[in-house]
Amino acid sequence: MYTTRWCGYCVRAKTLLDSRGLAYEEILLDDDPHFRRNLMELTGGWTVPQILIDDQPIGGYAELWRLDKTGALEELAA
Repeated sequence: MYTTRWCGYCVRAKTLLDSRGLAYEEILLDDDPHFRRNLMELTGGWTVPQILIDDQPIGGYAELWRLDKTGALEELAA
């Protein structure tokens, strides 16, 4: 998960994953002045968080939340 320290949605995404007991790797982008351009190249999105499951971009917090509410997050994490 690509994040910054100042991003509230990043905190929410980490909290959701923690509450489900799902492990994740956090990649902080605070020190990268070009992080939005780099994110677009890596994930197709330019906002944080950008979340990948098995190297597949799923989007940000809203997409993570939807996957969780539909039960698809559990399936993807399995």
